[in-house]
Amino acid sequence: MIIRKSQDELQAMREAGRLTALTHDVVAAAVRPGITTASLDALAEEFIRDHDAIPAFKGYNGYPASICVSVNEEVVHGIPGARILRDGDIVSIDIGVVLDGFYGDMARTYPVGEISEEAKRLIAVTETALEKGIAAAVAGNRLSDIGHAVQSYVEAHGMSVVRDFVGHGIGRSMHEEPQIPNFGRPGYGPRLKPGMVLAIEPMVNVGGWEVIVLSDNWTVVTADRSLSAHFEDTVAVTEGGPLVLTQA
Repeated sequence: MIIRKSQDELQAMREAGRLTALTHDVVAAAVRPGITTASLDALAEEFIRDHDAIPAFKGYNGYPASICVSVNEEVVHGIPGARILRDGDIVSIDIGVVLDGFYGDMARTYPVGEISEEAKRLIAVTETALEKGIAAAVAGNRLSDIGHAVQSYVEAHGMSVVRDFVGHGIGRSMHEEPQIPNFGRPGYGPRLKPGMVLAIEPMVNVGGWEVIVLSDNWTVVTADRSLSAHFEDTVAVTEGGPLVLTQA
């Protein structure tokens, strides 16, 4: 069942989304060569808790950290630790926040120092793919229109979208119905209605779309070890068009 939110609930979700975006700003400012991924995790957790909120990912299905930090060929769910970021890396950071019972969920991919032209292009394509997906989150459209918009843009630029992991509904739970693939034909699935809130999150690979999960049972990497990027926003479907809730 897809849960539609009231105006009061949407306002609460805007506050959760705002804090999620502010946490990204704090972490992004710390991304540089020489910092460990664990340091980024600690920074995010401290900021979230200082604002009377809870890191949504910590303990979720046993996940051991407050944020996900995925480097280079890592797609999603990278566990922060002793790894040191180096010049030329790209790092995807996924942050979830629970504030007053509502969730915010947001991901961005950041350059570490000077990165390759291929990496710059990957980040740009993935960011625009998210924008294309959000633009399709219009009342009256079908759910698959979002994934079709993402896939069409990404593949037109010679890259691929991950198929094993998808976006999702969000609200009082991190994962609600519906699932939101980043691929597919247009015109299928539930009709989008005001009050739906969706976590739209393209995961884009330079190479093939296939991925594997490492032995830690969390970290997802590209099967061909090509670079991957991840962008995500929490978006409300409204009468006036899509409303991005994860904005500072």
